This record gives sequence, C-alpha cells and structure tokens, in this order.
Amino acid sequence: MPQFAGGCLCGKVRYRAEVDPAFTGICHCRNCQKQSGGVFSVGIGVPHHALIVQGQLKTFSDKGDSGKAVYRRFCPSCGSSVLTEVDAMPGVIMIAAGTLDDASWLQPSLQMYCDSAQPWVKLAAPLKRFGRMPS
Repeated sequence: MPQFAGGCLCGKVRYRAEVDPAFTGICHCRNCQKQSGGVFSVGIGVPHHALIVQGQLKTFSDKGDSGKAVYRRFCPSCGSSVLTEVDAMPGVIMIAAGTLDDASWLQPSLQMYCDSAQPWVKLAAPLKRFGRMPS
C-alpha cells in the first residue's frame, strides 16, 4: 500500500494517507480552471477515512454541474488549494496533486470535462477522455 504526504505552501496544513488512490485525474471544468489559476486541476481521489489532515482549512462552497455541492478546501494563511469534496462522490476526497511532497509517482489515468479544455492544451499521455463527468 502506498504512503504519501503533502501540504500547503506555508506548511500550516499537512496531510498523509496510506492507501491506493481510487483514481487520479485531470479536470478541465471552468471552475477547476479558476480555482487552480491554471488550465486544469489534477486530483487524487482517496477514501475520506484514509486521509489524516493536520491544520485548519477554510471552505469555499461551489456547485457542480450535477447541481450538487462541491467543497473546495484551502489554507486560510497562504491560499493553497488542498482538498476538494463533492456531494456527487460521497466518501471520496480529492487531494490537489500540486500539494504532494513527492509527485514523482503520480500518473493521471483520465481527463474529465474535456469539452471545457482550453483548445491549445494537448496532453501527450494516453488518458481516458470524458466530455463531462464520467458516471
């Protein structure tokens, strides 16, 4: 079973987990673009119970295209996006890949919301592609 850890830019929020990720994926939706400040976000889905978080996070409540809530959790000191939870996937929490201490093992397996991807973004890795959220 893999073990990984990470945290925010200032170090006030730390997390760790010992679990195989349920998925690793790239999201091209407009809200993830805005939240990440980039052209997509990369997330690692893990069972909620397997993640240990130290430090305080603030939450911005968003809405997914399903109409269900999306909770974007970030460090109130440095603003780093750390975690996302969505009501459409109960029991799963997504870790922002950029917060990993060591991301060398990370290999996304899918892309979602490709209908919203910036037209100039062409990823070389062969990934499953979904126009919107996969079922």
